Amino acid sequence: MKNQKIFPGIILLGFGLYFFLTQNNHVTMFKEYLTWPTLLIIVGIAFLGQGYGGKNAESILPGVILVGFGLHFHISGKLSIWPDHIGVFILIISLGFLLRYQKTGNGLFHGILFLFISIILLFYDEVLKWMGLLENRAASIINFWPFLLIALGLYLLFFKRK
Repeated sequence: MKNQKIFPGIILLGFGLYFFLTQNNHVTMFKEYLTWPTLLIIVGIAFLGQGYGGKNAESILPGVILVGFGLHFHISGKLSIWPDHIGVFILIISLGFLLRYQKTGNGLFHGILFLFISIILLFYDEVLKWMGLLENRAASIINFWPFLLIALGLYLLFFKRK
């Protein structure tokens, strides 16, 4: 029974603290962090608490995604080196699958697939420059890699493995 109290306990504690700090004008140290991404982090921490403390490993994936997205929205405006790119979101989802795999043994393929896609998206321009393909006609062929992903997805959806 104790395991079922972790998620709502963290939610109530986190939201209570959040709303206390937003109403209290004397605490100015945290004002810049009292925004909607903080609420994502609070809910994500509740999921992670349920996943690790409550031994409900399926809660790890949404926990990592919510905490990661919340941190991303806080960090992206403050650190110039932090990439503000769709690849970051896919990388966070990949991390969620890999951490869930660590506990359950399920989701390794998904985690590696999302990790591969995020690396391609995050470092696409650098890889092409490094390979020297931007100067060649081969660069136009490289633009068709999304169709490869679509074909692979259709294959996985409609063709059964034996």
